[in-house]
Amino acid sequence: MEAILEQLIADFHERDLPAFTRRHIKLPWLSNKIDTVIGMRRSGKTWFLFQVISDLISNKYPKESMLYLNLEDERLLPMTASDLHHIPDVYYRRYPHLRDISCTFFFDEIQNISGWEHFIRRLLDTENIHICLTGSSAKLLSREIATSLRGRSISTEIFPFSFLESLEHDGVDIGDRRRPGAKRRAFMENRFNDYLLEGGFPEVQGIDAGYRVRILQDYLNVVILRDLVERHRISNTTPLRYMIRHLLNNTASLFSINKFHNDLKSQGIPCGKNSLHEYLDHLSDAFLFFPVYVHTRSERARMVNPKKIYAIDPGLVQACSRSVQHDWGHLLENFVFLELRRSHNVIEYYRTNSGSEVDFLVTDSRGEESLIQVSAQMDDPLTRKRELKALFEAMEECEKTEATVITLHQEEHLKTKFGHINIMPAWLWALSSSAKKF
Repeated sequence: MEAILEQLIADFHERDLPAFTRRHIKLPWLSNKIDTVIGMRRSGKTWFLFQVISDLISNKYPKESMLYLNLEDERLLPMTASDLHHIPDVYYRRYPHLRDISCTFFFDEIQNISGWEHFIRRLLDTENIHICLTGSSAKLLSREIATSLRGRSISTEIFPFSFLESLEHDGVDIGDRRRPGAKRRAFMENRFNDYLLEGGFPEVQGIDAGYRVRILQDYLNVVILRDLVERHRISNTTPLRYMIRHLLNNTASLFSINKFHNDLKSQGIPCGKNSLHEYLDHLSDAFLFFPVYVHTRSERARMVNPKKIYAIDPGLVQACSRSVQHDWGHLLENFVFLELRRSHNVIEYYRTNSGSEVDFLVTDSRGEESLIQVSAQMDDPLTRKRELKALFEAMEECEKTEATVITLHQEEHLKTKFGHINIMPAWLWALSSSAKKF
C-alpha cells in the first residue's frame, strides 16, 4: 500500500492539472473546519477540486504542500480504514520539511472507505492540515460526520453546469450581460432550449444526442447500483426502479407516497409504505431528486401534503423520458428550481386559500421571501388568467408587492393593484440572477 501511495503522490505533483471550466462557487475555507464538496456522481466535484488547487497555486502555495487522492482509484482497492494512516506517513516521509507549514489534503469520494471519519478527525486534531472531502451522498454530512465530526465540517454543494456555466464551457462571450439586441437574443433563446434538452452534466456537453442519452442513462444506472442498492443494501429493487422512472417522467409534479403505493399494489408489485418513504429519502441523499414541501406553519400539514419533486438535471429527465414530445413547462420549472436551489436556503410551493398554486415561495439568506411563478407560455388568455390569478392571491395573502413570472420567451412588466409583476424569459432571468450573485 505504501508503495502505491508513494507513486500516486509523485504522479500528482509531477503532472500538470487538467483544463477545467471554472465553477461559480467557492469553498468557505474556514480555519479548523473540514470543507466537504457533495453532489451527484459526474457533476464535476473532482474538476472543482482541481480548480481549488489551481487557485492555491496561483496564490503562491507550492503544489507539494497539497495532496490529492481519488479513493475510487482501483490501485488503492481494497483500502480499509486501518490503511488510511499510511497516507500522512508516506506524504511526510517524502516531504519532511512541510510539517512546518500548513498543507492541504484533498480526498475524493471518501465515503467509499468505511470508518473514514475517525481517521479524518485524528488528522484534523494532530496535523497542520486543511482537509477537503468530496462525496456523492448528502448524508456525508449527517450520518457519518455526525458520529465524530459534528460541528467540524462545512458543506458546499455542486450541481451540473448552470446555464451560465454551460455557456462559458462552450466559450460563449457573456459580455456585460446588458439587454441584448435581436440577433443575440435569438442566439440565447436557441442555446437555452438546447440546455433544457441536453442538461448540464460536464461530460455530455456538445456531444451527439444518441451518445448523450446513453451516457446519462449509464449515470443513472451507476447511481442506482452504487449509491442506492449497494450503499443502503436494498434487495427489493423493482419498486425502487419503478419510483425512479415515475419521478423522472413526472418532474415538477405533486407526488404522494400513498397514491404511489396504491399504484404499485394495483400492478401486483409488493412494497410497504415505510420502504417507499426510505427510497425517496435515499434518492434525495444521492442528489437524484429534491422534494419541495408546501408552505405552511403546521409541521403535520407540511408532511401530509404531497411534495413536488424535481430532478438533478433536465438532460437526465430527457434521456429517460418515455414521451416523444418535449414537456417544456415541466422542463422549465425544473430548471428554475435548480437555479433557485443554488442560492436560496428555503424553497417551498405556495397554495392559496382558494386552492390555487404558485410554484415557488423562496427565502434567501437574509430571510426575505419572493414569489415566483413558472409558465412556458403566457400568450394563451386562459393560461395567463390562471397563472396571474394564483399569483395575485398569493401576493395578497403573503403581503408582497412584487412577484416574478418566468417564461420561455415572453417579457413584460405589469403594474396591478396587487403590485408589480415582472414577466421574464428564463435565460435572461438566469443570467441576471447570476450577475447579482457573482
